[in-house]
Amino acid sequence: MRMLAIGNQALMDGFALLGIETYADISVSQLEQLLMDLRRRDERALVYLQQDLARADLPVLTYLRNEGGRVLISEIPDILSADAYQASVDQLIARVMGKHILESFSHDDAQTREFPT
Repeated sequence: MRMLAIGNQALMDGFALLGIETYADISVSQLEQLLMDLRRRDERALVYLQQDLARADLPVLTYLRNEGGRVLISEIPDILSADAYQASVDQLIARVMGKHILESFSHDDAQTREFPT
C-alpha cells in the first residue's frame, strides 16, 4: 500500500520526515495524472491531499472518492490557513446531526475536556 502526501512544499517537509511519498507544489493537471496512474494500476493507497487540491473539479478524484476501498483520500489544510480550515466532512455532519454538534465542540473544549480512563 502506498502512502502519498500532496500539497505545498512547507507542508510536505513534515510528511517526508515520516517517510511518506511526497509531491510538492504540483499542478492540478499533474495531480490528475498521478491519480489516474493510481487508478490504472489498481493500487491501494492512502492519499493526504491539501485542501485546495482536494476541492479541484477532477473526474478521477470524484471517481476515487465514490469508489471506496482501494484509494482513501484524506483532506488536509494548507499550513498557512490551518486555523480557518473546515473539513468537507463537517458539512455532512451538520446536515445529518445538526450544526449545533459542531458548534458545541470547539478546539478549546477539546484541549480541556477530560476523558475517562
